[in-house]
Amino acid sequence: MNAPTSLPPVAPQVVAAAVESLTSRLRKKLDAAIEQYAAVPVVADAEGIRISCGEDAVVTLSPGPSGAIADDGQARCGCLLAPRCLHRAAVLSACPVADPESMETDTSDGSLAGADPLGADTLAGPAPDGTPAESAAEPAHAGIVGPSATRASTTAPSAAQTAGPNAAQGAAEPGVAPAPAAAQVAAASSLWAAAAAILSAGVPAAGAVPQAELLRAAHSARLAGLPKAEAAALRVVRGLRAARARHEGHRLADLVSALRELLLTAGRLAGADPDPALVGSVRRSYQPGGSLRVYGVFREPVISATGYGGVVTHLLTEDGRWFSVADVKPGGSARARGAATAPVSIGPAMMNHAQLAMAGLLITGATISPDGRLGAGGGVRATPVKGMPWTEGPMAALFARPLAEAVGPRLSGHAWSESDTEDKAREPVGCDLMIVGAAGDHVLARELLPASGHLAAPGVTPEGDDLAAPGVRPDGLPSADPRSPVRAHGPLIRLVPATSHPDLAHVANLQRLASRPGLVVRVVGRVDPDRAATLRPLAVGPVPGAEATLRLPAEWHDRADLGYDRLQGSHLPPQDACLPGQPGAGTEVDPVASAPLWRVRRLVELGVSGGRRAVAESARSGDSYAPLHRAGFRSAADLATTLTAEADRRSRDVFGRLADSGPDRYAWAWLAAATHLVATERAMIQASWQSELAR
Repeated sequence: MNAPTSLPPVAPQVVAAAVESLTSRLRKKLDAAIEQYAAVPVVADAEGIRISCGEDAVVTLSPGPSGAIADDGQARCGCLLAPRCLHRAAVLSACPVADPESMETDTSDGSLAGADPLGADTLAGPAPDGTPAESAAEPAHAGIVGPSATRASTTAPSAAQTAGPNAAQGAAEPGVAPAPAAAQVAAASSLWAAAAAILSAGVPAAGAVPQAELLRAAHSARLAGLPKAEAAALRVVRGLRAARARHEGHRLADLVSALRELLLTAGRLAGADPDPALVGSVRRSYQPGGSLRVYGVFREPVISATGYGGVVTHLLTEDGRWFSVADVKPGGSARARGAATAPVSIGPAMMNHAQLAMAGLLITGATISPDGRLGAGGGVRATPVKGMPWTEGPMAALFARPLAEAVGPRLSGHAWSESDTEDKAREPVGCDLMIVGAAGDHVLARELLPASGHLAAPGVTPEGDDLAAPGVRPDGLPSADPRSPVRAHGPLIRLVPATSHPDLAHVANLQRLASRPGLVVRVVGRVDPDRAATLRPLAVGPVPGAEATLRLPAEWHDRADLGYDRLQGSHLPPQDACLPGQPGAGTEVDPVASAPLWRVRRLVELGVSGGRRAVAESARSGDSYAPLHRAGFRSAADLATTLTAEADRRSRDVFGRLADSGPDRYAWAWLAAATHLVATERAMIQASWQSELAR
């Protein structure tokens, strides 16, 4: 008998079928059984993964090659009621929900497609897919208004909203994308109904049975060719499970975002909206890419909510394009740590991910997925080449662009689509920063800017060929401070950990950097699309020509991957070497946190955490939205008022008795308030980068 292991991921349709097969009496016991069996030790042996649910009731799971349960026959129970038994349904419901792509084989390299670190449930992922940008402040649907909408458009649901998601389809006009097929409209309607019921019930009442209904609808969406809606539904189920189990890493805001995107996508598709962005696309379609020369920039650990773990190494071409090599398989955080030095599976190149992050590859016959993933098919050949330091070529160009200019494309995702927003924000940015110090849950830093308009980027001559010597300006004149070829009078930037997972080094490394105010550091990270002027650092290195900077070991090649490499005190300059007399944080201004929009945010989150009744009760408690009106957020105030009124609305039958009005109108009202809120906050976040520059 082997050591205890963890439960494997399970395909959505397998869970849904197991729950649907239960009698109504057993369904009432399902949530309690899940909680009970989730605490039972899991043991792996020659037969598979076994969970003992009682005498003569042992559930055996036999994952396939992908590591997931993809078929009903891979889950067996020894009791007399099997397979329609409570034990089997409860164990399957306790397993993580598998990403359906994880059970398919990538035709490019034969690897498992489930290792997709681009999924919204992962903690890290490679570069975006280049979807056309759209203003985050633009309204995405009739009745779903942007921050500049008039008051008249926000006081009541539109005709499409009051009709529910089953609006009639119209014929496509010339030059307009065709409407969704009948099967897609039907699948979207099922998704809408399941999601609206969950929203109306709230987290406490959204147990295994409503989740199974949503999983069944998600599978129908997959069969109908709606990958975007399917992915949103799976994120909602995972978020509900995390919320009900009170997982440490759960964030209510993530569940709100997933439910908002699911309802808006399903509602628009059910109304025959022809927007092709609503359908989405499968990520793992590899296409020939010819020959490439790529250089390693950094490694990033991946830990997925579906139980996968591994590493992604990010690469840059000579013309500045981002690519990635991923090694993600079932195993969670343990595998994410071990994959730091896992072999790279591209062609015959004999190197691991740690080496690739500091070296380069010359690839012929490359295959590339739309998200920039490099395949490892039989026809791919890769030859190791010398790496490129962060001070040369496209690496240096990465740090020569001001942040306020670089973040624009990263914040150009659709405001109504969380997945699109995350995709756009995934492409890394580079900058040179001076650490100011810790402040709450983040570290404050100032961007390093040239000392005058004619100076080049830190440590680089105007021609970009040679490094400036310490104490010498790029024009050859001595610097006022011999230890500072640049000054730290740029925008105030907030640094937050890329992930707070305890098995990774992000938090400890940021704490180490914050312990040395005045430290200047070169950073590669991602823009946080949900916080004002905020970066999530992924790798750091020394600033060329500066004394008060990192002093990394030679074998690290002047870069440290913050998820893997652990900074030590010896890697920091002495206290007296840090630059004196530099400006501090001053008054930290967060326009999003200081705005009265928190009143709408609280109401929207209450609708998810407590359900319709909780929203209606908030109106009776005397909550006022007058501060929103006074601050100029009139549309937000009107939408919040409409939401509370709709939550408390009850219809009556012909005999005057209270009747269930259904969840559709309430779901549209919640969706309007939630989408307007995120569009307004996104516009404020975009403006924060420019306002920080102005300050």
